Amino acid sequence: MNPSKPRVIKDYDKLDPEIQEKIKLEYPSGYSENLIYFNNKEGKRVSALPFETDDKYYLVRMTIYEAEKIIEEDDDYDSSGSLKDSAKEEYKSKYGDDDILAEEADINEIDDVADDDFDDDDDFDNDEAGDDDDD
Repeated sequence: MNPSKPRVIKDYDKLDPEIQEKIKLEYPSGYSENLIYFNNKEGKRVSALPFETDDKYYLVRMTIYEAEKIIEEDDDYDSSGSLKDSAKEEYKSKYGDDDILAEEADINEIDDVADDDFDDDDDFDNDEAGDDDDD
């Protein structure tokens, strides 16, 4: 994770559809196995799906149950919870070789997130705490 990127925490259903589609490409086998856990500013343990674009680092707030329900209700995923080939091809052609797909290794190297003091607001950069950016 690039420390200079704005960091945003958001619910999945509040993300732009484009970001949701890119997340599907990043996690074609579903989300629940890729959740990370950390303590928010109130000390409550929360879970989120990490996702990084060229511009931002996202923690997409969701529980295991919510992650499984999102996949179950999404027509882009088959009954086994895998992204359908047709959807995968559509999104790959739509987003081409976006750098987010090449950054997969960087996202998976998160090891100290639980030690970070994340705010439970949409934007959790300390220097941008008042910014309510919807991206």
